[in-house]
Amino acid sequence: MNRRELLSAASAVSLAALPGARAAAQAFSPQIGYRVRIPMRDGVHLGATLYRPRGLDKPRPAIFSHTPYTADLYHPEGAYFSSHGYPYLAVDMRGRGDSEGDFAPFGSEVEDAHDIVEWIAKQPFCNGKVATNGHSWVGYTQWAAVRGGATGLATIAPLSSPWVGLDFPINNNIFYAFAVSWLTHVDGHTQRNTMMRDGMYQVTEQLRFLESGLPFRRMDEFYGLQSTTFQQWVKHPRQDEYWDARNPTPEQLANLTIPVLTMAGYFDGDQPGALEFYRQHTKLAGAKADHYVVLGPWGHDQVRKPETDFLGIKVSQNSVIDALKLHRDWFGWTMDGGAKPEFLKKRISYFAMVADEWRYADTLEGVTARYETLHLNSSGNPNSAYRAGTLGPTPAAKSTPDHYVYDPRDLSALHAQLAQTQSHLVDQTALLTDKDDKLIYQTAPFEQDTEVSGVFRLAAWIALDQPDTDFSVSIHDIAPDGTSMFMTEQRWRARHREGLRTEKLIRTKAPLRYDFDRFSFVSRLIKKGNRLRLVVQPHQGFAWQRNYNSGKPVADETMADARTVTVRLFHDAKHPSTLSVPIGAG
Repeated sequence: MNRRELLSAASAVSLAALPGARAAAQAFSPQIGYRVRIPMRDGVHLGATLYRPRGLDKPRPAIFSHTPYTADLYHPEGAYFSSHGYPYLAVDMRGRGDSEGDFAPFGSEVEDAHDIVEWIAKQPFCNGKVATNGHSWVGYTQWAAVRGGATGLATIAPLSSPWVGLDFPINNNIFYAFAVSWLTHVDGHTQRNTMMRDGMYQVTEQLRFLESGLPFRRMDEFYGLQSTTFQQWVKHPRQDEYWDARNPTPEQLANLTIPVLTMAGYFDGDQPGALEFYRQHTKLAGAKADHYVVLGPWGHDQVRKPETDFLGIKVSQNSVIDALKLHRDWFGWTMDGGAKPEFLKKRISYFAMVADEWRYADTLEGVTARYETLHLNSSGNPNSAYRAGTLGPTPAAKSTPDHYVYDPRDLSALHAQLAQTQSHLVDQTALLTDKDDKLIYQTAPFEQDTEVSGVFRLAAWIALDQPDTDFSVSIHDIAPDGTSMFMTEQRWRARHREGLRTEKLIRTKAPLRYDFDRFSFVSRLIKKGNRLRLVVQPHQGFAWQRNYNSGKPVADETMADARTVTVRLFHDAKHPSTLSVPIGAG
């Protein structure tokens, strides 16, 4: 034992000797059981870590997470909930951690979740009520438990849960290149946390892959993985029955009456999926849906543990809620006869940035009081923030279309992004260049403080001279000093212009209407004197599949297939392009 270890040990002993310290430590120290074996219907045994409250003298409601990231990742939840009287199990998915069998995403989650719930409900430490808890994929496995239909399931509390095929592994039918890294992360029984969190390694490897010119279908081979799962995924490049089968059915959602608590962030890649569960559940179950939603100014990781500083931005301390305490109060209310959590004043809780307040609504739609329509216009090609077009209340009577040119073989934009990967929400370096690869429109300075809350919509008349391309549309809050804050975005593939289940290549050079109506939800007060900025540009980034615009299946395209596209955006009387701004009810 070295000197530092000796000092640490001595400090621990001294602390334990303080009056009351030993009792407090014991109260917050669970009785942990490792490698608990849970039998599945097919004879496979899943491994779990059981956190039992010390001194437990009667059966209690129990909570579990069903994770592909190994049980150790959920030690904080296990320690916390058991210290507040709830037995907690962190269960490794089959083929992961201490569990037997072979891991396959979207494989046996439904059947296994059912068997886990039924087994826990019969244990002497459980009173028959079982809840789920967890983030990201562990949010998805909670919805798998719903699909399993176990009678002991009392409530679920998913954070940032993906709706499969909508936001992972494809988002609006564009594949995450990150999906291969994720599959590498969960390959085999052990973790690759260090590699997974090495952001520079991830982006440089993706850059090397793009420089190779190989088709997306071979990305797993390039990464040394050769994944059967990845090959199955790329066979389904749009929403279809394959993805439908991995989400709850309409009947299951219509009959879901147990309480649900959903959480997601404004800068969270799985916000679309989390809110899709809410929208589908409330639409299909109607008044029977007992569903609460909490939305805050958080990135994906911060939904699990909100913080003030991430991705280059700082948010208010008022936005930082104690997520564990909220879930403890939720479980106390839904399973243990406790009071309703004070924080949940209405079904929807959302944080208005800049206004620095939590707001509440009965429905997600009720967050927005009305939409204000702004018309796109320009007096010259607006390819720089210094020559931006306008967003205003008056439609253009006559106007020349704007345009940008995009060559998917040009990787210079990615090289530039290497310097801003951790501050991209505020870094506007690329938008200030004169490069003809984007279109920018801005409002006049706001005459008064205005809350923008809800989902933006853009109706744009666009003409292409190639059969396909990918768009990225983003919206930013611009202060009088020129500083920028990203608010929301949407990516879209031209061949899916008519819907995520439809594929039609563009066979005309005439303008067609594109409806961008899948922006992420946001709530922000736009201060007097600030502007809104709309950016339309090619969708290209390290985390995403690259579309080479040829019209071939995108997974099969190589750089040799690449075609330079000219994108023209119209905003005349016959083709009015408009941005609908959600004005908050707050």
